[in-house]
Amino acid sequence: MWELATVALGAYLLGSIPSGYLLGLLYRVDVREEGSGNIGATNVARTVGTSAGLATLAIDLAKGATPVLMVDVLDHLTGADPTRELRARAVAALAAVGGHVFPIALGFRGGKGVATTFGALLALAPAVAGCAAVLFALALTATRTVSISSIVAAAGAPVASLVLGMPSIVTATSTALALLILVRHRDNVARLRSGTEPRVGASNDD
Repeated sequence: MWELATVALGAYLLGSIPSGYLLGLLYRVDVREEGSGNIGATNVARTVGTSAGLATLAIDLAKGATPVLMVDVLDHLTGADPTRELRARAVAALAAVGGHVFPIALGFRGGKGVATTFGALLALAPAVAGCAAVLFALALTATRTVSISSIVAAAGAPVASLVLGMPSIVTATSTALALLILVRHRDNVARLRSGTEPRVGASNDD
Protein backbone atom coordinates (compact mmCIF):
# COMPACT_ATOMS: atom_id res chain seq x y z
CA MET A 1 0.00 0.00 0.00
CA TRP A 2 2.86 2.41 0.79
CA GLU A 3 4.06 2.01 -2.79
CA LEU A 4 0.78 3.36 -4.16
CA ALA A 5 0.78 6.14 -1.57
CA THR A 6 4.27 7.14 -2.70
CA VAL A 7 3.20 7.16 -6.34
CA ALA A 8 0.06 9.16 -5.54
CA LEU A 9 1.93 11.77 -3.49
CA GLY A 10 4.64 12.26 -6.07
CA ALA A 11 2.15 12.49 -8.93
CA TYR A 12 -0.05 14.91 -7.01
CA LEU A 13 2.84 17.23 -6.19
CA LEU A 14 4.02 17.26 -9.79
CA GLY A 15 0.50 17.84 -11.06
CA SER A 16 0.08 20.66 -8.54
CA ILE A 17 2.69 22.85 -10.22
CA PRO A 18 0.49 25.77 -11.44
CA SER A 19 2.26 26.26 -14.75
CA GLY A 20 -0.26 28.63 -16.29
CA TYR A 21 -0.36 30.81 -13.20
CA LEU A 22 3.44 30.94 -12.96
CA LEU A 23 3.88 31.72 -16.65
CA GLY A 24 1.30 34.47 -16.31
CA LEU A 25 3.28 36.02 -13.48
CA LEU A 26 6.31 36.25 -15.78
CA TYR A 27 4.21 38.66 -17.83
CA ARG A 28 2.83 40.33 -14.71
CA VAL A 29 -0.60 38.87 -15.34
CA ASP A 30 -2.62 36.96 -12.76
CA VAL A 31 -4.62 34.71 -15.06
CA ARG A 32 -7.02 33.96 -12.21
CA GLU A 33 -8.20 37.56 -12.47
CA GLU A 34 -8.43 37.70 -16.26
CA GLY A 35 -10.66 36.08 -18.88
CA SER A 36 -12.37 32.99 -17.53
CA GLY A 37 -10.14 32.99 -14.45
CA ASN A 38 -8.82 29.55 -15.34
CA ILE A 39 -5.11 28.69 -15.11
CA GLY A 40 -5.24 26.38 -18.13
CA ALA A 41 -3.70 26.86 -21.55
CA THR A 42 -6.78 28.32 -23.24
CA ASN A 43 -7.17 31.18 -20.81
CA VAL A 44 -3.41 31.76 -20.62
CA ALA A 45 -3.26 32.04 -24.41
CA ARG A 46 -6.11 34.52 -24.39
CA THR A 47 -4.94 36.71 -21.55
CA VAL A 48 -1.14 36.45 -21.80
CA GLY A 49 -0.39 35.35 -25.36
CA THR A 50 -0.16 32.39 -27.68
CA SER A 51 3.40 31.50 -26.74
CA ALA A 52 2.56 31.39 -23.05
CA GLY A 53 -0.54 29.37 -23.82
CA LEU A 54 1.43 26.80 -25.81
CA ALA A 55 4.04 26.59 -23.08
CA THR A 56 1.30 26.00 -20.52
CA LEU A 57 -0.19 23.31 -22.71
CA ALA A 58 3.15 21.52 -23.06
CA ILE A 59 3.88 21.63 -19.34
CA ASP A 60 0.38 20.49 -18.41
CA LEU A 61 0.66 17.56 -20.81
CA ALA A 62 4.01 16.65 -19.27
CA LYS A 63 2.56 16.89 -15.76
CA GLY A 64 0.08 14.18 -16.67
CA ALA A 65 2.40 11.91 -18.61
CA THR A 66 5.57 12.05 -16.51
CA PRO A 67 4.27 10.44 -13.29
CA VAL A 68 2.70 7.59 -15.27
CA LEU A 69 5.92 6.97 -17.18
CA MET A 70 7.98 7.16 -14.02
CA VAL A 71 6.15 4.10 -12.69
CA ASP A 72 7.76 2.12 -15.51
CA VAL A 73 11.19 3.39 -14.52
CA LEU A 74 10.66 2.70 -10.84
CA ASP A 75 9.41 -0.84 -11.42
CA HIS A 76 10.81 -1.91 -8.06
CA LEU A 77 7.77 -0.23 -6.53
CA THR A 78 5.50 -2.72 -8.23
CA GLY A 79 7.74 -5.77 -8.09
CA ALA A 80 7.59 -6.10 -11.89
CA ASP A 81 4.03 -7.40 -11.51
CA PRO A 82 1.98 -6.25 -14.57
CA THR A 83 -1.24 -5.91 -12.58
CA ARG A 84 0.38 -3.93 -9.79
CA GLU A 85 2.22 -1.81 -12.34
CA LEU A 86 -0.99 -0.95 -14.18
CA ARG A 87 -2.67 -0.11 -10.89
CA ALA A 88 0.22 2.17 -9.97
CA ARG A 89 0.08 3.84 -13.39
CA ALA A 90 -3.64 4.46 -12.97
CA VAL A 91 -3.08 5.94 -9.50
CA ALA A 92 -0.37 8.20 -10.92
CA ALA A 93 -2.72 9.39 -13.67
CA LEU A 94 -5.53 10.17 -11.25
CA ALA A 95 -3.25 11.88 -8.73
CA ALA A 96 -1.52 14.02 -11.36
CA VAL A 97 -4.82 15.31 -12.70
CA GLY A 98 -6.09 15.78 -9.16
CA GLY A 99 -3.04 17.88 -8.43
CA HIS A 100 -3.69 20.10 -11.43
CA VAL A 101 -7.36 20.56 -10.60
CA PHE A 102 -6.81 20.94 -6.86
CA PRO A 103 -3.29 22.41 -6.41
CA ILE A 104 -2.30 22.98 -2.82
CA ALA A 105 -0.29 26.08 -3.76
CA LEU A 106 -3.40 27.87 -5.05
CA GLY A 107 -5.77 26.90 -2.30
CA PHE A 108 -6.98 23.84 -4.24
CA ARG A 109 -8.42 26.03 -7.01
CA GLY A 110 -6.77 24.94 -10.23
CA GLY A 111 -7.52 24.21 -13.86
CA LYS A 112 -10.06 22.00 -15.57
CA GLY A 113 -7.68 19.15 -16.18
CA VAL A 114 -8.10 18.60 -19.91
CA ALA A 115 -4.46 18.83 -21.02
CA THR A 116 -3.16 17.02 -17.94
CA THR A 117 -5.74 14.27 -18.46
CA PHE A 118 -4.68 13.87 -22.07
CA GLY A 119 -1.05 13.63 -21.04
CA ALA A 120 -1.88 11.02 -18.42
CA LEU A 121 -3.96 8.96 -20.86
CA LEU A 122 -1.27 9.27 -23.50
CA ALA A 123 1.11 7.50 -21.13
CA LEU A 124 -1.45 5.10 -19.66
CA ALA A 125 -3.34 4.09 -22.81
CA PRO A 126 -2.08 5.77 -26.01
CA ALA A 127 -4.86 4.34 -28.17
CA VAL A 128 -7.52 5.80 -25.88
CA ALA A 129 -5.76 9.15 -25.87
CA GLY A 130 -5.57 9.03 -29.66
CA CYS A 131 -9.31 8.47 -29.94
CA ALA A 132 -9.95 11.34 -27.54
CA ALA A 133 -7.69 13.61 -29.60
CA VAL A 134 -9.58 12.77 -32.78
CA LEU A 135 -12.90 13.48 -31.08
CA PHE A 136 -11.56 16.79 -29.78
CA ALA A 137 -10.37 17.81 -33.24
CA LEU A 138 -13.65 16.86 -34.90
CA ALA A 139 -15.71 18.68 -32.30
CA LEU A 140 -13.50 21.76 -32.47
CA THR A 141 -13.79 21.83 -36.26
CA ALA A 142 -17.56 21.55 -36.05
CA THR A 143 -18.22 23.95 -33.17
CA ARG A 144 -15.08 26.11 -32.78
CA THR A 145 -15.71 25.83 -29.05
CA VAL A 146 -12.96 24.48 -26.81
CA SER A 147 -15.29 23.59 -23.95
CA ILE A 148 -17.58 21.48 -26.13
CA SER A 149 -14.58 19.77 -27.69
CA SER A 150 -13.12 19.03 -24.26
CA ILE A 151 -16.40 17.56 -23.02
CA VAL A 152 -16.83 15.42 -26.14
CA ALA A 153 -13.26 14.12 -25.90
CA ALA A 154 -13.57 13.39 -22.18
CA ALA A 155 -16.86 11.57 -22.59
CA GLY A 156 -15.50 9.59 -25.52
CA ALA A 157 -12.40 8.33 -23.70
CA PRO A 158 -14.09 5.65 -21.54
CA VAL A 159 -16.20 4.58 -24.49
CA ALA A 160 -13.05 4.17 -26.57
CA SER A 161 -11.49 2.19 -23.73
CA LEU A 162 -14.43 -0.22 -23.74
CA VAL A 163 -14.50 -0.57 -27.53
CA LEU A 164 -10.75 -1.17 -27.66
CA GLY A 165 -10.99 -3.84 -24.97
CA MET A 166 -8.70 -2.10 -22.51
CA PRO A 167 -8.24 -3.49 -18.99
CA SER A 168 -11.05 -2.55 -16.63
CA ILE A 169 -8.77 -0.31 -14.57
CA VAL A 170 -8.03 1.79 -17.65
CA THR A 171 -11.75 2.15 -18.36
CA ALA A 172 -12.42 3.02 -14.73
CA THR A 173 -9.62 5.58 -14.70
CA SER A 174 -10.73 7.24 -17.93
CA THR A 175 -14.30 7.31 -16.61
CA ALA A 176 -13.24 9.00 -13.37
CA LEU A 177 -11.19 11.56 -15.27
CA ALA A 178 -14.07 12.20 -17.67
CA LEU A 179 -16.48 12.83 -14.80
CA LEU A 180 -14.03 15.24 -13.20
CA ILE A 181 -13.66 17.17 -16.45
CA LEU A 182 -17.42 17.32 -16.92
CA VAL A 183 -17.89 18.71 -13.42
CA ARG A 184 -15.12 21.25 -13.95
CA HIS A 185 -16.89 22.48 -17.08
CA ARG A 186 -20.19 23.25 -15.38
CA ASP A 187 -19.67 27.02 -15.81
CA ASN A 188 -18.98 26.49 -19.50
CA VAL A 189 -22.17 24.45 -19.81
CA ALA A 190 -24.11 27.30 -18.22
CA ARG A 191 -22.62 29.74 -20.74
CA LEU A 192 -23.41 27.36 -23.59
CA ARG A 193 -27.02 27.30 -22.51
CA SER A 194 -27.15 31.09 -22.36
CA GLY A 195 -25.37 31.45 -25.69
CA THR A 196 -22.45 33.39 -24.21
CA GLU A 197 -19.70 30.79 -24.49
CA PRO A 198 -16.95 32.24 -26.76
CA ARG A 199 -15.60 30.43 -29.80
CA VAL A 200 -12.12 30.00 -31.17
CA GLY A 201 -11.21 32.99 -33.29
CA ALA A 202 -13.61 35.37 -31.54
CA SER A 203 -12.12 38.38 -29.83
CA ASN A 204 -13.53 37.24 -26.48
CA ASP A 205 -12.68 33.60 -26.95
CA ASP A 206 -12.83 31.55 -23.73
